[in-house]
Amino acid sequence: MPFRNDDSSTPIARAGRPRDAGREREILVAVLELLAEVGYDALTFEEVARRARASKATLYRRWETKREMVVAAVKAGPVADAAARPGDLIDTGSLRGDLIALCTRLDTTMRAADGAMNLMLLQAGLDDPELCRHIEESTGPTGAKLPAAVLRAAIDRGELPVDTDPFAYEEVAGSVLLLRRLNGLPTDADYLAHLVDTILIPALRTGAGSEPPARAIFS
Repeated sequence: MPFRNDDSSTPIARAGRPRDAGREREILVAVLELLAEVGYDALTFEEVARRARASKATLYRRWETKREMVVAAVKAGPVADAAARPGDLIDTGSLRGDLIALCTRLDTTMRAADGAMNLMLLQAGLDDPELCRHIEESTGPTGAKLPAAVLRAAIDRGELPVDTDPFAYEEVAGSVLLLRRLNGLPTDADYLAHLVDTILIPALRTGAGSEPPARAIFS
């Protein structure tokens, strides 16, 4: 790399070839197509390059890992359009209101993608637990996870015990809504409120103090 013609050791950045936004969108579409067809575990840079008619070098210049490439594809796809912006907070003033808002957001997120894509994202999260966290950080909260701020606020208000674990929400809410989505069953406002009142809040309270036997599906 060339340096300035003075005593400074600061390198001069060499102008690189600018990225083609349209070409990148084509590649990310190919990623989503392959995810729906073969799943996260079988997805490879080679297959994406072949589908997008690009070189692997082109892909590696943009994303160092498969996880980064998938997060970018999800961020550019329909799921991200339905998710909240990064930093958006849910704070209705009550645990019940917060959980209903989260379930509503999750239902909206799931309806933004087809059934195959929802199943793919679920399987991807199981194969790579960090993937869900990266997607949430990149696209904004999807509603699949119980935000620490929501849990902490409920504890501070005395609505949940101090040792409440998010397991019950992250195991049940996404699983139930995905199953109903795949089977064409309704998830209207009355259903979501009933889910929160009769299952999610009681489960969070009764599960406090116990160590979950396994990682929650959407944790």
